Parts: sequence; C-alpha cells; structure tokens
Amino acid sequence: RALTGPSRNAALLPQSAMVPRAEPRPIQPPRALSSNSAKPSFRSYSSSFEADDERSSSASHNSNMGPEAASAFRDRPSQYAGEDTRLTSRKELQGWYAYGFAAEVFVICGMGSFIPITLEQLARENGHLVSDPTKPCPSSSSHTPGGLPGAPKDTGQCVIDVEGLQINSASFAMYTFSLSVLFQAILVVSISCAADHGNYRKRLLLFFAFAGAISTMLFLAIVPKVYLLGALLAMISNTCFGASFVLLNSFLPLLVRHHPKAQYSPQHTPDLPSIMIGDEPSEESLDDEGPRTRVDSTAALLPPDPDTTQPKPAAKNLPSVELQLSTQISSSGIGIGYSAGLFLQCVCIVIVFALKDIMLSLRIVLFIIGAWWFIFTFPAAMWLRPRPGPPLPSGDPNDPKATRTWLAYFTYSWSSLWRTVKLARRLRDITLFLAAWFLISDAIATVSGTAVLYAKTQLDMKPAALGLINVIATTAGVIGAFTWAAISRMLGLRPHQTILACICIFEIIPLYGLLGYLPFVKNWGVIGLQQPWEMYPLGFVYGFVLGGLSSYCRSLYGELIPPGSEAAFYALYAITDKGSSIFGPAIVGAIVDRTGEIRPAFWFLAVLVGLPAPLLWFVNVDRGKEEGAKLAEVIEGFNVHESAEGSSGEDQALLASDEEAAG
Repeated sequence: RALTGPSRNAALLPQSAMVPRAEPRPIQPPRALSSNSAKPSFRSYSSSFEADDERSSSASHNSNMGPEAASAFRDRPSQYAGEDTRLTSRKELQGWYAYGFAAEVFVICGMGSFIPITLEQLARENGHLVSDPTKPCPSSSSHTPGGLPGAPKDTGQCVIDVEGLQINSASFAMYTFSLSVLFQAILVVSISCAADHGNYRKRLLLFFAFAGAISTMLFLAIVPKVYLLGALLAMISNTCFGASFVLLNSFLPLLVRHHPKAQYSPQHTPDLPSIMIGDEPSEESLDDEGPRTRVDSTAALLPPDPDTTQPKPAAKNLPSVELQLSTQISSSGIGIGYSAGLFLQCVCIVIVFALKDIMLSLRIVLFIIGAWWFIFTFPAAMWLRPRPGPPLPSGDPNDPKATRTWLAYFTYSWSSLWRTVKLARRLRDITLFLAAWFLISDAIATVSGTAVLYAKTQLDMKPAALGLINVIATTAGVIGAFTWAAISRMLGLRPHQTILACICIFEIIPLYGLLGYLPFVKNWGVIGLQQPWEMYPLGFVYGFVLGGLSSYCRSLYGELIPPGSEAAFYALYAITDKGSSIFGPAIVGAIVDRTGEIRPAFWFLAVLVGLPAPLLWFVNVDRGKEEGAKLAEVIEGFNVHESAEGSSGEDQALLASDEEAAG
C-alpha cells in the first residue's frame, strides 16, 4: 500500500535517526519497507499483546519506560493531546468481539423473533375482529389465514384501536419498529460528535448497552393491559441497541489502524487472510533462538524471496492490508455474534415449548435475552480501550468548559453532520456505497419482515416454527460470516465483488416467491412458497447472504471513511441503514392494504434487492481511500478555522476554495 503520513516519514528517515537495536544484528538483505520500518518492531509487537489496563493512558505508560521502549511502544507520533497510540492488543480485540457476543442476541432473538411476536400477541389480546367489532380476536393459531383459497378476505384479521385509529395487530410491531428507527436516527446523530471527540466513545457504548439490556429485561413485567408500555420498551431497547452498535463500529477502523499487522507489514500481503489476527510469536520462543535468529515481527509476513523491494505484478490488484484486516475482524465479529444468537435462540425455543402459557413464556424469553446482553457487556467494559478522540473545537479557545458541555456536543454533532453530508458529496465512492447500502439495508429489513408476516398469515406457521426459521437463518449466518472470506479468496473476488455475489444470491428469495404466480406451479401446490416447509431453505439462503453482507459492507465502508471521523461517518452509515428501514415496510404495507395479499409485494422486493448492484459495481476502494484522506484534511481545516474565528460566510468561502482546489 502507498506510504502516507507518519509511515512515509519513517521510511525516509536517515539511518542515524533510527532507534538503535538493543543488541547487534547481522545486516539484512534489502526488502520492502514496512509502514514503520524505522522502529524496533519486536518489542512493540510483544508489548502490545500484554495484559491491558484501559484506564492507563499512553502518556502515563510511556513515562515509565526507557527511550527505546517508549519509541517502540507508539506506532506513530501522537497527533493530539491524550491520543492512545498503543498497538491493538489481543484483549482489546476480545473486548470488541465480546460486545458483539453480548448484544447480537438482541437483534437475532429479540427484534428478529420474539419482540414482534410478543407485540402482536399483546395487541391481539386487546383487539377485535375487523368484520365484527364486538368479537375479540381469536388466538393466532385458531383461525384460517386470510389469502388462502376459499377463505373470506377479512377472516381472522385482528385490529386494535389506538387513539381512534384501527391498526392491524400484525402491523403494530412494524409501526413500533419504525418509530424506534426514527428515534434511533436522531440519537445517533446527536452522539456522533461525543464519540469522535473527547473520551466519551466507550462511556456512551456502555451506557446504551446497559440501558437497552434493562429495557429488554423489563418485558417480564408487561401484561396485555399495558401493551403500549411494551411498545415503549421495545422502542427504547432497539434505539439503545442501534446507538451502541454505531459506537462499536466506530472502534473498527481504529483497531485496524493500530493493529500490529497493519503497522508492521510489507506493502502487499497476499496470504494475510490465512493468518489468524491474534497470532504472534511468544517472547519465550524468540528468546530461545538467540540473537542471530531474532528478526522483525514482520518477517513472517514477507514473501520468501529475499529481494522484495519490488512488488509482484499480481499483487497490484490485491486489497490493502488494512482492508483485509478489517474484513477479517468484521467477519469474525459477525460470526461470534451469530453463534451467541444461535445458542440463545435454541434455549428460547425450548422455553416456549416447555411452558403452556404463551404470553408468560415470551416474557421470560425476553428477560433472558436482556440478561444475556447485560452480563456479557462486562467483558467488553473491562477489555475495550476508550481510544479517545481529539478535543472538541471551541469557538472561544479561552473557555475550556465550552468544549465539555453536552449542549456544545449536541450542537456540534448536528452542524458536523450537515457539513459532513456536504463534504461527502465530493467522495464519489462513499456516495455510491451509501446509496447502495440504503437499498441493501432496506431490502434486508423488508424481506425479513415480509417473510415472517407471510409465514404467519398466509402459511399459518406457529411461533415455534417461526423461531426455527430464525435458528436456520442464524446458523447460515454463522456459516456465511466465516466462509465468505474463503469463497472470496478462492474466486479471487475483491470486497465489492463479494457483496455483488451476495446480492445475486439474495435475489433468489423474492424470485422464488414470484414463482407462485405461474399457473403450472400453482397447480402443483408446492414451490413458490405454497407450503410452510419452503420457508426453511429460504431462511438458510437469507442467513447465508446476510452473514456476508454484514461483514463485507461494514469493513468496506470503514476503508472509505476519512481518518479521524469514524463515529460521524458511521453515524451516517447507521442513519442510512436504519433510516431506509422505514420505507420498505411502509411500501409493503401499502401494497398489502391495496391488494389484500402479501405475495404481490415480492415484485417490489425483487426490484429492491437488485437495485444496489449497478451502484456497487462502480465503487473503487483505492480511489475512495485517497479521496477520504483529502477530505480528512479539509475537515481538519474547518475545525481549525472554526476554532480561530469561524463565521458562516467564511466557512462557505473555505469550502468553495477547497472544492476549487480539489477540482
């Protein structure tokens, strides 16, 4: 990868400026420059994987070390006061994985299965038949599903009256989800600045984690008479989950940037994906080898040919080391989270089967989900480093309190978002990716919700059967998260091409549903989603695709983000993700209301799934990284300008001059 910033400076330093080795070494043959070849990488590599104390700052740690150790301790010079330049440690990675293990169960078991079922059941026990307001709604398993041959159009349709409005009991959960998405988007924007600046990134993550977990556990106290309180808890928990994951995602570029294999690696590393992230030589084994065999920790990453000063032509099309690391870490995180969700989903299904009272079993299950989220957040709290950002720019540099007030953070977050959106228009690849991600995330949420609704109403599948679909999808997600990287390497696919492959497979789901319109398929009575068992293989396809999309989209986007603006751009990522989820379900609902059936919505889903493909085809990661680096300089210029005097007109003039310079 091209040498930039501190890496380039390190590579150009004269030999006399380098830190001397602690012991004599034979002259090494020439080789490709690593990003920090001027530093004794063995000591820094080992020290970075020692036990962490995230409360200790880099400065305090360095003060207790000698000059040589202190130089090895930092991967690059500190760019601002309080910056943590320590290399990413194994425990820090484990802390990042731990929160995915804790919180992913909420979206898989909670929002993906039992919260919608619980909300629908709460609404049903308070509703009435649309055909006869005097008759209460029957249980979901005692009516003939609408849309089947010979069934009246409104048979079994259950509605509730909320402030004079009649809402379908199945739509109650969808509206609750839409409102939580709205609140989530507002919250994510408001906290983005506090995550990027100061020492709030980890604190906010833990606050929203515990708040969401407690809200989920409180479902244990919800009874049908207070069904609106259940909707409120669902909105709070989903909003907190989304906010916490935005903060978690903002750690990913920092973990990759400070990872030893990104700091001490050759320009091209074709075999990096086959190397475990946490693997590193132990001090004992290296000490036993003696002075002659003690070499840089990057030696294992170098090609066997001693003359590696010129990269091989084949490596020209390889992804960067950072992108490979980001993809691998992200895939592992998704797989770990899915594994936790799979295990807990099986436990929850057993509980639902064991208890005869459906409502009680659902409440107990949600309490267990919240307790899991709460308990397993503690390892993340202990192991994940805060990684503080630069101080908040202040209009009055003589007033230090002005940079610490929450009002200042709130105001700066929204103004920063608006500025980020304006500047992001100059990033061609981020614009293309966000447009594609808007459609992909909308398709993911809409296909999932439509499939569950179709299975429950058209195929009359019971909650336990719906839970089994989720188990299959989650299992496939684990497989997909761990195997898409191997598939990509085997076929020689770049990350955006892997996402395109996922989209092509994803398209199978709506097209399969449309097969039911073919007369000869309809006469068969099977294929085209005419039998309940057909939902299971489609659930596997959905999960397998989602495992690849989740990891590759997140890591690809992380490579395009301008350095120093991780939380702000991941806020934009989350707003694009969650904000899009409002439109797809609403359009499907309108189609269902107009036609009285769900199957026509598969036409819309087929278009929605396919639309992102042409946008992703034109994404160029290398070009996007270069544009992101330039944008980071522009953003820094704005911050300095605002700190000095910064009027609105001057900001516009500065932006205009930057645009002219970029042009």
